[in-house]
Amino acid sequence: MKVQRYDRAFIKDNDITETAEGYLNLIAPVTKPGVFPYRRGDGAMQMEAKLPEELFSDSMIESLNSKPFTDDHPHELVTAANYKKYAKGTTHNDAQVRDNKLFVSLTVTDADTIKKIKNGKRELSLGFSADLIEQRGTYDGVQYDSVQRNMRVNHLALVDQGRVGPDAAIRGDSAAFMIDSKDINNELGGNAMAKLVFDGKEIEVDPLVKANFETLESKLETATTRAASADKLEGERDSLKVQLDAKEKELADVKESALTEDKLDQAIAESIELRDSARVFLGDDYDFVGKTNREVKEAAIKTVNDSFKADGKSDDYVDAFFDSLKVTVKEDGFTSDANFNKGKPNAKEEAEIEKKKAARQKIGKKGDN
Repeated sequence: MKVQRYDRAFIKDNDITETAEGYLNLIAPVTKPGVFPYRRGDGAMQMEAKLPEELFSDSMIESLNSKPFTDDHPHELVTAANYKKYAKGTTHNDAQVRDNKLFVSLTVTDADTIKKIKNGKRELSLGFSADLIEQRGTYDGVQYDSVQRNMRVNHLALVDQGRVGPDAAIRGDSAAFMIDSKDINNELGGNAMAKLVFDGKEIEVDPLVKANFETLESKLETATTRAASADKLEGERDSLKVQLDAKEKELADVKESALTEDKLDQAIAESIELRDSARVFLGDDYDFVGKTNREVKEAAIKTVNDSFKADGKSDDYVDAFFDSLKVTVKEDGFTSDANFNKGKPNAKEEAEIEKKKAARQKIGKKGDN
């Protein structure tokens, strides 16, 4: 009897990579050998064996290559005639057996499907056909009623809930409707019962009960993982917000300190005025090149006060000291061509000053006459 069957696996975050175009590349275990419970059309449950010699045959592995990736299972086989309607990506040509599971990589190219994966729709379900042969036996200690043979893959689907167990999970968003062979009673001819560990006690239950329990348990684990991821994302967002605020302040500071054309003109005028004032103390030979305004003011102050210390003093303090010197010079009547030594004219300058005074007195006397 030819039947359609679906297996399940899951997508993990660390098995997903995103291309520059926004496509998603991932690799997944899509099925494995074992004895699985399936419901028949009449609602009854039967145990079907997926034996290694069938599942890992060259023809089955080859059938997994270059197959369409769909969003949910279509209600018909995917073919060339309806490929554009259903395909959201494709498997690659690297189907292989690893760790007793059948793996394949794939690329998802549809934007809506990619969004669903990012939002948490992570289960994969393998759509395949098989000849179902009624045959009783055991595999790995588990009783089965039928064997799946001549399996051929038609497509791989993204689903909300599929089939296959937790160890086949890429992410482990839920447990599965797969019964682990080691958890089933191996008594031939009897009713196969699954062993469920609950509250530290091992009890025998119907395989579907165990599968449903594992599904709920895994969904709880998934919810916990997603909550932790949300907390992590919130922390990363807060960290980025702090960095953004710091960059915005840095940019504002740069804009504030940047010289506009008006500020540049003002700075040049102030520098020229400072040099003219400082030459009264420093003389025409002083080299202003490479000196800051503060350095020039400190040098001028030290020509009249050797003990002046500017270390630790504010710019306002140095400015006030320098301005007081300029006031003193103006009040004493000295001009900018004078050269001072500790604030006092030298002997030559004193003679010149006396000469100018005498000349002014002589002119005054002539006027009196």
